[in-house]
Amino acid sequence: MLTVDPEIAAAIIAHARRDHPDEACGVVAGPAGSDQAIRHVPMLNAAMSPTFYEFDSAELLRLYQDLEARDEEPVVIYHSHTATKAYPSRTDIALAQEPGAHYVLVSTADGAHEGDGPLPLRSYRIVDGEVTEEEVRVGEPAGSDRTE
Repeated sequence: MLTVDPEIAAAIIAHARRDHPDEACGVVAGPAGSDQAIRHVPMLNAAMSPTFYEFDSAELLRLYQDLEARDEEPVVIYHSHTATKAYPSRTDIALAQEPGAHYVLVSTADGAHEGDGPLPLRSYRIVDGEVTEEEVRVGEPAGSDRTE
């Protein structure tokens, strides 16, 4: 099960809405080995595409340098789907490179700009091409310094 702070869940959803009709993407970092998602890091979708996301290589390098300096790791890797349900595509599965991460998807296909209502967050573990959905609990804050 993935537990996400309500402020981080709201920030992920806001990012997905803001970038629609393009896919949004980002990371939620946490202390290495803790599985605590506590620091939201929105990223640029370098592909600027409604059907594909790609982290900007320079931004990704800076992120991993920052993670190393803070003794953190990517606990959550998220992106949005703008025209389909929140389930990993074949491309998402093929590109999943962090076996310990939670892969979170948000679909903006129905209601990206309809008020401030919630969009469901769905989380998956993707290991060796196998996709397993897991429960998402939006719960109490896991730590501080949550948004970059």
